Formats: sequence, C-alpha cells, structure tokens
Amino acid sequence: MSPPSADAAKEPAPPPSPRRLRAAPRLDPLHLSLLGVLAVLAAVGALTTPDEFLSTDNMQLILTQASVIGVVTVGVTFVIIGGGIDLSVGAIVALASVWATTVATQDLGLGGMLMCAVLVGLGCGLVNGLLIAYGPMVPFIATLAMLASARGLALQISDGKTQVVTVDAVLDLGVPDSYVLGVPPLVIVFAVVAALGWLLLNRTTFGRRTVAVGGNPEASRLAGIAVRRQRLMLYLLSGLCCGIAAFMLVVLTGSGQNTNGNLYELDAIAAAIIGGTLLSGGRGTLTGSVLGVLVFTTITNLFALNNLQSDVQQIAKGAIIVAAVLVQKGRTTS
Repeated sequence: MSPPSADAAKEPAPPPSPRRLRAAPRLDPLHLSLLGVLAVLAAVGALTTPDEFLSTDNMQLILTQASVIGVVTVGVTFVIIGGGIDLSVGAIVALASVWATTVATQDLGLGGMLMCAVLVGLGCGLVNGLLIAYGPMVPFIATLAMLASARGLALQISDGKTQVVTVDAVLDLGVPDSYVLGVPPLVIVFAVVAALGWLLLNRTTFGRRTVAVGGNPEASRLAGIAVRRQRLMLYLLSGLCCGIAAFMLVVLTGSGQNTNGNLYELDAIAAAIIGGTLLSGGRGTLTGSVLGVLVFTTITNLFALNNLQSDVQQIAKGAIIVAAVLVQKGRTTS
C-alpha cells in the first residue's frame, strides 16, 4: 500500500460542527454563592425551628414578603446599572399607597386604585428623571428631595392616620382562596415583573443602552445614544415599579399609611449590591438582585422565628453588604 501523498497530508481537517462551536452556558459564580447562602440559611432554619420554617405557610410568607420589595428592587437595579441612584423609592411607595386608599379613589374599585398607584409612581419618577436628566441635578440630591417631599405629602393626605381598604376585590387578592396552585398572587406579580425586567435588560436595545450609559456616559453620547432621555426613562421605570409595589403592599396589609415603604430604599439598594450590581454603574444582573432580595427576606424570617432582636438583624445585613462590596472590588480589580 502506497504512503499518503504530501497534498493529502496537508489537507485541513474538517471544521468542527456548529454544536461544538456553541459555548456551554456558564453559571455566574456570584449567583452560585448567593444560592449557597440561601441553602445555608435554609439549613439553619431547618435546624433551629424545623416545624415553623419548613412549613408551607412560612414558605408562602417569605415569598410574599419578598415580592413587594422585590418589585422595587427591579426598578432600583435598572437605575444603578444606568449610573444613578434612587433614595426616594420607599417614600414613593408610601405616597402611592396613601393616595390609592383615599375614600374617593376606593370608590373607583380595584382598577381605579391600581391605576392611581401606578400614575403616582410614574409622576414621581418623571419628576426625578427631569431633575436629574435635564436639571441637571445630582441623583443623590434630587431623590433625597423627593424622599422628603413624598413622605410629607403622604402624611398630609392621610393626616397621619391609617386608611383602611374596604374594596372586597382588593382584599380578596390577599386571602388563600386566591392562590394559584398554592402560589400567592403577589408572588406571581413579582415573578412576572422580574422576568420582564430580565428580558428588557438582556434582550433589548434599551437594556444595552442602560449598560452603556452607566459604564461611560460620554462615550455613549458620542455613539449616538440620547443619554438624557435614557436616564429619564430609567427613573420612570423605577417609579412604575414603586407604583406596582405600592398596590401590592395595599393588598398585603389592607391599608395605606404614610409609614409604608420605610427603609425600602436601603433594602433595595442592598439587595442589588449583593446581587452583583456595581454602584458605579455599567454592570448588574436582575437574577442577582432577586437572589439578594430572597437572602435578606429569609434572614428577616429566621430572626423573627427565633425571637432575635432586630438590631442584631441589621448588623447581620450590614456585614453581608460589606462582604458583597469587598467581593465586587476583588472581581473588578482582578
């Protein structure tokens, strides 16, 4: 048998199949670490209060409590990725919940209350966006001013009193009979908002522009992106999420109060940070933010079940935030 010719020896190998070229999906190490934290918290709950923590009612409670702040966190995550900050989300939730539970608004029924809460949230987001994008005003100052103004207006509208909801259609959303396959409606709303937010951030031009503006506003402007309009849209999105969360809180508590949403801004920002969103902007994931919300809500639940003081809980949250920032710094400098 004759040896192969030189031309045959030099013949290139056939190209790999498209299946080989396709990269396997890679799990984010930060997301895996957050899942690990949740697993550890679940193990602690199973060891300390197994009957209470592992019950179906408690799991539903954790998810329901995570839903309201989770919707707020979705909007805050977009703002931070875009290079901004929003300290007014808790006050906007309070104002929207109070406005939506006035006697005149309740006469309009469920649809009227929902529309009112959403419009109030959008209105506050519009004011924030205009001040920051076209003011121009530093986001910290503009949203701090909105925080004070919205809280004051909520106090004025409610006269410092709790406004009880009397609309049956709204109250029925919070009872077990309204659960879908054991899942509370508020959890479904949170899941839908988070999924739509993920698609908006990762599969649309709006999401790519948000990342670009947060990473380098000047380069984005030179590339033809309307930076001011993008920032305005981000604060409108945050306001929209606050309006939705306000209505969810009304369903959950059956009332509207000027103290609603207290410290939501800190919880939402903290959840976004430990989820991998950079405070300097330009990078972040909604998956991480959702996991961050679940971590904080589970911690709160564990402390309540074990009758531990809230000050220790705040210390634990602060330690988690510091650890998350240190991890972020290590990842960005490496």
